[in-house]
Amino acid sequence: MKKFTVKPNPDDESLFETISAIDHAGDEVITYVIQEKPISLYLNNQEIVTLMTIGDYLEELSIGYLVNQGMLCEKDTIMGIDYEEDINTIVVRTDKKTNYEEKLKKKIQTSGCAQGTTFGDIMDNFDKINLRKDIFIKIKWIFSLIKLINTCPSLYLKTGAIHGCVLCDQDTPIIYMEDVGRHNAIDKITGYCRINNISTHDKIFYTTGRLTSEMIIKCVKMNIPILISRSGFTAWGVNLAREAGLTLIGRARGSRYIVLSGSERIIND
Repeated sequence: MKKFTVKPNPDDESLFETISAIDHAGDEVITYVIQEKPISLYLNNQEIVTLMTIGDYLEELSIGYLVNQGMLCEKDTIMGIDYEEDINTIVVRTDKKTNYEEKLKKKIQTSGCAQGTTFGDIMDNFDKINLRKDIFIKIKWIFSLIKLINTCPSLYLKTGAIHGCVLCDQDTPIIYMEDVGRHNAIDKITGYCRINNISTHDKIFYTTGRLTSEMIIKCVKMNIPILISRSGFTAWGVNLAREAGLTLIGRARGSRYIVLSGSERIIND
């Protein structure tokens, strides 16, 4: 599979601003600042949420969000996606009417950066998901992925203040998405996979963000068996990973990492 089928475009001037600032020595400098704007998401006629995003891959973000929140199922047919730029609104239309008024009453504000709203029934069927046990990761792949991802030109390297998520096939990073919140980045990958019919059952997932409960739940619901982060983790996130049989690798930097669950999938080569 081709390396970086999708990757960040740090030259897209619609995603950042150039501003002047004063540095520590009192000199005027030019710096790049990432964009952030609200996008209201509708499912048919129902307003679902307002997402704070950098504004790229909006179709993928919208579909991925709805899939990860359990609002779009495999059997649902997407009839169209309409984006109204002047009012910052995107509408996903399906083949049948939906009503999520009761679901919307059960919002939970999570620790996600920028905007982290999930819904009270996001854990539905979590304990029924069986992650593949025949998928493995070699230790040398961990180090190779870290190097490839960290050296890939990105908005993070240009502006900072942004998170990245990467779907990988063994030691090859294939889909690299960024956004102000790591939950948005993972939703973009989910949406891209749904649109392009890409299976995630045998993939490895890398994130720059914390391994919180929300990230664990979304990865498990995507049926991804291995999750790596260069950052830390929360207690509930670790507990959920162990419950689901997810291989969880945290604090992966340089030649170091910590395995928190699922060590049987790691091959010491």
